[in-house]
Amino acid sequence: MRSRYCAYVRGNADYLLATWHPTTRPLALDLASEPAVRWLGLQVRRHAATGADRAVVEFAARYRLGNRAQRLHETSRFVREDGRWYYLDGEFPDRVGPS
Repeated sequence: MRSRYCAYVRGNADYLLATWHPTTRPLALDLASEPAVRWLGLQVRRHAATGADRAVVEFAARYRLGNRAQRLHETSRFVREDGRWYYLDGEFPDRVGPS
């Protein structure tokens, strides 16, 4: 999780795609076309194995978009294949209603 956060901070889309599971990753990830985000910090709140090769990580990442501070709260699912961990997907506990 921390390495993926660092990749977002550095704008390293290649690393993000390489650590994203092929069944759920987008075809491309263009971080340069996104609005300018300034990442401020990461707090890993919880991590747990959910099987021999599966885990979840709950985190909160703080960032600034324009003049406004924001927070991304996610519970991410990871899977290990051939000794490497891959991001599968995530849920956003703070969201209310359908997305």
